[in-house]
Amino acid sequence: MNRTVARDHREVGSIDPAFFADVAEVVGAGQLLRDADVVAGYTSDWTGRFAGASPAVVRPGSTEEVEALVTLCRRHGVALALQGGNTSLSGGTVALNGEVVCSLRRLTSLELDPASGQATVGGGVVLSDLQEAAETAGWAYGVDFASRGSATLGGSIATNAGGIRVLRYGDTRTQLLGVAAVLGTGQVVSHLGGLIKDNTGYHLPGLLCGSEGTLGVVTAARVRLVRRAPEQVVALLAFADAASAIEAASALRRELTALSAVELFFEPGMTLVCEYTGLANPFDRPHAAYLLVEASDDHDPMPDMSLAVESLRAVSAVAVAADRARAAELWRYREGHPEAINHHGTPHKLDVSLPAATLGDFVDRVHAVVASVSCDAEVWLFGHAADGNVHVNVTGLAPDDDAVDDAVFRLAAELGGSVSAEHGIGTAKRRWLHLNRTESEIAVFGELKAALDPDRVLNPSVLLGG
Repeated sequence: MNRTVARDHREVGSIDPAFFADVAEVVGAGQLLRDADVVAGYTSDWTGRFAGASPAVVRPGSTEEVEALVTLCRRHGVALALQGGNTSLSGGTVALNGEVVCSLRRLTSLELDPASGQATVGGGVVLSDLQEAAETAGWAYGVDFASRGSATLGGSIATNAGGIRVLRYGDTRTQLLGVAAVLGTGQVVSHLGGLIKDNTGYHLPGLLCGSEGTLGVVTAARVRLVRRAPEQVVALLAFADAASAIEAASALRRELTALSAVELFFEPGMTLVCEYTGLANPFDRPHAAYLLVEASDDHDPMPDMSLAVESLRAVSAVAVAADRARAAELWRYREGHPEAINHHGTPHKLDVSLPAATLGDFVDRVHAVVASVSCDAEVWLFGHAADGNVHVNVTGLAPDDDAVDDAVFRLAAELGGSVSAEHGIGTAKRRWLHLNRTESEIAVFGELKAALDPDRVLNPSVLLGG
């Protein structure tokens, strides 16, 4: 772990009491949490790998309250660690250097515009709530991932999360039509009209999306919705080796027009998920690799799915969902991976992305690369085969032992990949940013930070660090 102390901000316990009095005036005394046991619930990440300490948690309930809070932080020299659902997997929402935690969970406004197929959504809205509201209005929201029940829209914007249907709908940035945000200067920028075509200058939503809260606090967003595809079929395909599964994923992208998701995982993960969840293995024997395939359309995609699967040369076995309950069960084999791995041991979460041409090479080599660094490490791979995103989870390591992290990230970069596909850089990956970004790009990042957050109030330990 990187535990560099943020510059120009006060240590835990040294903040002027007047700051807290002023904050209580802004958000209400009940939304300023000081009890150590309560605050502790906000100071570690989902994996348990990153844990910090904070003097307080502030829970603003509006853009105006966030604006006032940022202004007070600038005045008193206090830094904020921004937090939504706290599902970050790269230490990006944890107060590792004594920051005050700013929880955005109260920003839960949600307004649907069925005529335009859009929604205006508070930064604290949980993803599953947005999905359900969209479905009620006859639409769908295109971004989805396993932590949908706790991850917030603001958090997904901060990291430009992608998830399981990037193939079909794109990542979070693709959905953004506008944002309301409080910059580190205390300025409020708001552009939530939702025009499809608006060529009036810089696209601030695109800048803030993926900036990991280092430039501004996104308090609300205007997002596009997508057409519902009421008919769905899900199949689990088994393969004798990883190369066959990866080749099949590419073929399905070419052959199946209704394809909406292609998820890749392997036998060790399947066994672990079955042991943890109590699910029975869907096949009568183990297989080396698996693809979870989903197709959705206005009409039953089963015939097209069947033809596409029959055209694949190396499928060893197939399990098909005949109803929604069975589809959810098949998805559980893939979506159960994070929880099962976390139960097995505190993981190093190393999500990477690879070009299609080198994805198989990475999967073939990563186990040996990890073993060359640590004989105690266990490697668990799963991810989104259609967009080259592999979640490399490594257990059996100390939380602050990053030698394996270094080896995995360097392998990904060597093969033309990225050290972060959707969890962000956070604090965990700062030292490897240079593997994907040039000195000039990183310098521009710093200039943007200096312009929009000159006092380093917002997530000062994240992305660029101290």
